[in-house]
Formats: sequence, structure tokens, C-alpha cells
Amino acid sequence: MTIKERAQRAKQSSILLAAANTELKNKALRAIAEALRGKTDTIIAANNRDLELAQAENLAPPLLKRLAFDRSKISGAIAGIESLLTLPDPVGETLCATELDQGLELYKVSCPIGVIGVIFESRPDALVQISCLCLKSGNSALLKGGSEALHTNRMLADIIADATRQNGIPEGWIQLLETRADVGEMLALDQSIDLIIPRGSNEFVQYIMNNSSIPVLGHADGICHVYIDDEADSAMAVRVTVDSKTQYVAVCNAAETLLIHNSIAPQVLPPLAAALAERGVELRGCSRTAAIIKVKPATEKDWKTEYLDAILSIRIVDTMDEAIDHINTCGSGHTDAIITTNTGHARRFMSLVDSGNVFWNCSTRFSDGFRYGLGAEVGISTNKIHARGPVGLEGLLIYKWKLIGSGQTVAEYGSTKKFTHRRLNNSCPV
Repeated sequence: MTIKERAQRAKQSSILLAAANTELKNKALRAIAEALRGKTDTIIAANNRDLELAQAENLAPPLLKRLAFDRSKISGAIAGIESLLTLPDPVGETLCATELDQGLELYKVSCPIGVIGVIFESRPDALVQISCLCLKSGNSALLKGGSEALHTNRMLADIIADATRQNGIPEGWIQLLETRADVGEMLALDQSIDLIIPRGSNEFVQYIMNNSSIPVLGHADGICHVYIDDEADSAMAVRVTVDSKTQYVAVCNAAETLLIHNSIAPQVLPPLAAALAERGVELRGCSRTAAIIKVKPATEKDWKTEYLDAILSIRIVDTMDEAIDHINTCGSGHTDAIITTNTGHARRFMSLVDSGNVFWNCSTRFSDGFRYGLGAEVGISTNKIHARGPVGLEGLLIYKWKLIGSGQTVAEYGSTKKFTHRRLNNSCPV
């Protein structure tokens, strides 16, 4: 079957899936969770094959860490599905209602987007998250994972397709693409695919945008910052920074740059450096940082680099506004945090930092669809339209306008009739 035929099949399935009721979709999600639990050993065997091939090809350690899909990660994927089951069905929700005139009522109602193409990195758990979010939101999915996860992704896609087919979901709603050539073909299928979500570097996202007329929800680099204010609690600053950097270094919401106010730097940097050294983090810093702790010299490139590794760049600033300017200039609009006891400083930082996620006194690692209660995520968007930040169920929906009348015609208005435009609290009856 060609890529065009797969996309057309997904489109046909999406029409039926959009009308699937909550009970049917939840039943299929439970079946996926049970199938993953029951076939854990088979999944791990497929993943081990991918890991062996990746190691033979000298895949970078951070990518190997992402590629691994062990029992713990499988359990985490199942927990994500179980969390998704507890969420209300987002499809068919009345977003607003307006009486245009007596007996003429307008409803804005949420509905699926249709067919979503997602190109994602070498994380097999991403395939589970994305497909289940698409199912719950009533969308078909064309999925292209990293080639290094080929055997794991094949296994997972087959398990999910079988489990859902056996539980009444239209066949063909999930399609797995495997090659770069497949992606090239997908970009031309604007008649069948409604949205593309690329997960990767800025350059990759720009390539997708420049080579397709399909709308793109961009997930750019994760150049995330922690700013330690002059009125920060020192112990909290160390704890939050360490977690932001080291809880899991190979992910887009890990901190890559620390900005710290000059007045608190001598107090915080030594214990912070010691804590990070214990966790094997390499430190790169400006000349002012080097005067306080041992670091490698940071270059201009460091301030705009997503390491995805145990590396942290550090810059000392004289004011919070200098930190904000640095973030808005060098950051990627992903996730940035301030550590401070001053509410006014926090308010200013959170208002002026132009990012999809802005935090006060907590780790950047909280920037995640599952942790937000969104039922995992298909990605984190740095766009400013449709969806921003972690894209969960709501980000996979659009809406339609439903107008319910009783024989009205436009010709009547402006002469014998007038619009009332009165807000209603009603839910759409159809």
C-alpha cells in the first residue's frame, strides 16, 4: 500500500472515528493497556534488537537513553493510558452558545481535527502516547518514528492496531511510516492530512514548514532556562536547578542554561556546582562564573544550544531584565523558570518571558502533558496559534459551528426581524 493510499484510508477512518462515542474509545484504550501489559516481553525483545543495532552504529548516549523501552517505561506508558481514561471525552463539548433569534440557536462545538501526521524522535513511548491521544480525541494518526526504533515501533503499532480493531475502532486509523521517503510523500498529501506535528530541531521544523502546504504545529528546540533571582531561597535554588538539569537530561524540558543574579552567585554557585558534579554534569560558564567556580569557558554558541546531555551553561547577570532579555533572545520559547521569594519579581518575569511555559519556584521538568493532567502529549508547541505548550487532548481538537433553526431565512433579517445575539448556557442538542 502506498503512502497516499494509507493516508486516504486514515482519512476515511477519521470520519467514522470522529463519531465514536466515549464508551467505545475508552474500551479500546483499555484494550491497548492490557495488550501492552501482556506483551511486555515481546516488546522488550524488539527494543533490545534496536538497541543492539544502535550501539553497533555508535548512536550517541542521550539517544540510546531515549531509545530504551524497558519494563519501567512500558509501565509508565500504561499509566499514561490509565490517566487518559479518567479524562472526560473532549469531543462534542459546547464551547459557547448564542441565540441569534428566538428559535435560531448557534453552537460552537469541539470536534476532532481529522488526520494528524506526527514525526517524532527515537522514543518508543512517544508512539504510545501520541496514538492514544489521537484515539481519545477522535483523530486518525500517521506516525513516523526514528529509524533507530524501527522494530520497537512496528511491534507497538501492530499491538495498538490489533487491540483497537478487535474493539470496534475503524481499521486503518493508525498508520506507521518508516522511511525518510515516506515523510517526503506525506508532506504532499494536503487532501488527506489535516495537521503535521514535527518533533525535533528548529531546522527540522522549518524544513517541514517550508516543504508542505499542510498546517504545521511546530515543536522546536528545548533551550530551557532557570533564573536564580537576587531574592531567591538558596537551598530551593540549588534543589530546583539540579532537578531541572539532571532528573532526565535527554529531554526537551531539561534546563540547558542557568542565569543567576550577581549578588547571590557567590552564595549559590559553589554548593550548586558540587551537587551537579556529583551527578556528572559538565559546567560551562561566562568569565564571571569562572571567577567563582571551576567551569569550561562558554561560547556564544552555548547560549543557543540544546545539549540533551549532562551539560549546563551558566551566565551571571546584573538584573532580572537582563535575564529576561537573554531568555527571549537565546531561548526557544519552550520552558523557563524563575526562583525567587519576591512576588513582584515573579510576576514581572512571568509576564515578560515569551515562552509557552513559565514557572515560579519549580523545576522545568514539570512542563509535560502527563504532569499537567492533559493525558500525556503529542509534543510541546512553541507556536502562538491553536495550541501552545504541552499539546494534549485539547490541542488535537478544533471546533465547528452548529446552527439550529426553525425555518428562518436571511431575507427576513434587516426588514421584519432583528438579531438578539443573546448568550445561552445550553449544550448543543445535536
